[in-house]
Amino acid sequence: MLVLVVYDIPDDRRRQKLATFLEGHGRRVQFSVFECFISLSEMKILHDKVKRKVKPAEDNVRFYWIAADCVPRALTIGSSPPEPPPQLYIV
Repeated sequence: MLVLVVYDIPDDRRRQKLATFLEGHGRRVQFSVFECFISLSEMKILHDKVKRKVKPAEDNVRFYWIAADCVPRALTIGSSPPEPPPQLYIV
């Protein structure tokens, strides 16, 4: 499934730390938006980890779960549509 992680964090240091952390879990599509192709259980784990990295009184982080059948219907302008990472990497 596709999970959109969207955030608004006023503190530069916390914002950069979260962005760096999320780069290990998905593709950055805007300054504060990541597309992550992960399972529901992985999303819950990611949510818990992110919760420990932010200050809820100051920061705003949202996780939007997008059903697999909705991903092909996504419309984009100026970028490629959401696409899951390859199942296999050949090194």
